[in-house]
Amino acid sequence: MPEDGHKKRGNALIALALPAEGEKFTPPTLNDLHLPPIFESGDFVLTKQMLLMVLSVILIAGFFLFAIRRRSMVPSRVQFIGEEGYAFVRNSLGREIIGQGFLKWVPLLFTVFFFVLVNNIFGLIPLLQLPSFSHVGSAYALAAMIYVTWVGVGIKKYGMKFFKLMTVPAGVPLWLLFILVPIEIISNFIVRPITHSLRLMATMLAGHLIVALAATGAEYLIVAQQNLALKGAGLLVVAGSVGMGLLEALIMVLQAFVFALLTAIYLQGAEHADSH
Repeated sequence: MPEDGHKKRGNALIALALPAEGEKFTPPTLNDLHLPPIFESGDFVLTKQMLLMVLSVILIAGFFLFAIRRRSMVPSRVQFIGEEGYAFVRNSLGREIIGQGFLKWVPLLFTVFFFVLVNNIFGLIPLLQLPSFSHVGSAYALAAMIYVTWVGVGIKKYGMKFFKLMTVPAGVPLWLLFILVPIEIISNFIVRPITHSLRLMATMLAGHLIVALAATGAEYLIVAQQNLALKGAGLLVVAGSVGMGLLEALIMVLQAFVFALLTAIYLQGAEHADSH
């Protein structure tokens, strides 16, 4: 092809990729995802995340109370779903992870799993469209409660010896302890609560940001552009966002399970610290 032909073709491709004159795409930012407070009075601040968390408690309590209102040997569909949800947490997280003495921790694991799950799923519900744990403060608060519970259980059962059990590996030569003990202290008492919270927050925030970027990009291509090729690309983005939404739904469920699983692992470590 002649050089002029190559040049014209390249200019045409550039024209397709560029926005129309006077138009500029503005991607969503963290400020767009972290909405301003709904109400403020002195030091008290009411945010959408706070309202969603209250709503999640109402929904979870309402559903399971409704599911067990008529406890029948032949369960209804709602009762079956409620019982299976409880059995999943009881067996997969309690019995399998904690082992002996797991029953007393089932209520906590049950609460953590469904609380995180419902607040994650809020990100897929129209109008709500905000996973509560996409804000780091919410994730820090929940992880801090788990951390305090874990340390409290260990101290209650072993006293101050618990800290030795968690930081001094058994059967290790004395000279190697100078290296391993600081690593264990940092890993168990500093890194553990931070990663427990940030893993949940970062995943929810990233997924929400990708969906928001796809939505604003599709709107820009379809509404703001006159070029038919760009409008078609916008429709492809809409179609692709459906797949991304399904992937995000899967990740929301997995992150709720991972958060509850780590909670069970930490409790197991506190209950059986002397067996490590």
